Amino acid sequence: MSSADPRTETRRVLAICNACGYCNGFCDVFESARLRPALTDTDLEHLAHLCHHCRNCLYACQYAPPHPFAVNAPRALTALRHHAYVRHAWPRPLARLLIHAPASALLVALATIVLVLGAVLALVPHAVLFAAHQGPGAFYAVIPWGWMSLLAALPLGWSLLAVAVSLRRVWREGASAGEPPPGWRDWRGALADLVTLRNLRGGGPGCNDLDDRPSHWRRRLHHTLLLGLLGCLAATTIATVYHHLLGLQAPYPWWSLPVVLGTLGGLAMTVATLGLAWLTLRADPTPSTSASRGADAALLALLAAVALSGLALLGWRATAAMGVLLALHLATVIAFFLLIPYSKLVHGGYRALALLREAAARRRRVRRTVGDA
Repeated sequence: MSSADPRTETRRVLAICNACGYCNGFCDVFESARLRPALTDTDLEHLAHLCHHCRNCLYACQYAPPHPFAVNAPRALTALRHHAYVRHAWPRPLARLLIHAPASALLVALATIVLVLGAVLALVPHAVLFAAHQGPGAFYAVIPWGWMSLLAALPLGWSLLAVAVSLRRVWREGASAGEPPPGWRDWRGALADLVTLRNLRGGGPGCNDLDDRPSHWRRRLHHTLLLGLLGCLAATTIATVYHHLLGLQAPYPWWSLPVVLGTLGGLAMTVATLGLAWLTLRADPTPSTSASRGADAALLALLAAVALSGLALLGWRATAAMGVLLALHLATVIAFFLLIPYSKLVHGGYRALALLREAAARRRRVRRTVGDA
């Protein structure tokens, strides 16, 4: 193993953390590391995905730079996480998209926009494309529903398959001999930790979002982004029910449930991405890596493009700009779907598995303690 391998530095840092023990109350990482003194490669990856990058441990550490030990746990765990995303990406040749995340996001987004807009300009008569369409089925006068659904479903299906293959590899690689499958209590505990982002509380006072001062802004913005995505998903789901079961075609009135949920979801996504981008730009770069910051920026830009193009389509859907805005929004959604397995967004799946494994381990420890008593 080369000295450049992030597992080498992470093992060194966590070995010092295990000997010190000062940060054990901040999050699950340090308690879990204490119970894994061997710090195998599998242990290290689990701990890296369990870390939510709250950064508290760096500013509390007595061995942080400029101390000769130069302990920087958030940076080491961040580097290992990115290494793991690349190592587990499927299919493997596409891992390069993760290595060069900002350039990949830009190229995929631009290529998708050029292809979709080019196809619409070439195939849709300009008298139709640049006309103001109103009433039920107005969107489908520009891009038929079947094509719109197919163009979105194919990249989403591919990405879900790629993520599933990667996560299956991670789970099987981290499984120890004789380890029982997680029970429903483990799933419930992991879901609660994932939804509440408990490990972004920094032991209670919050994260060190910008510097050594704790705050809850990063956690709140993550929740806002999640609510925005769920709002947009709910809007799409309800619109599908309207279309197929009730025979109602989009666009729907402003007061309808799909439009209200989609508008609120788009606004929440916009606020969250801008807020997280501001934190990323202003934050102390010491706890992170350049690759991680680039991946964050690429994902936030892509999410902002999806949200803003959707809001623009809602705002100008009754004008002659609707056709171009529809093609632009569809292109950004397709690019987003294509990049799910090859962007920072994939961290959600890895983190969920780490929380599930940790919840199961925690339950087994409690059971053993009760049994010993």
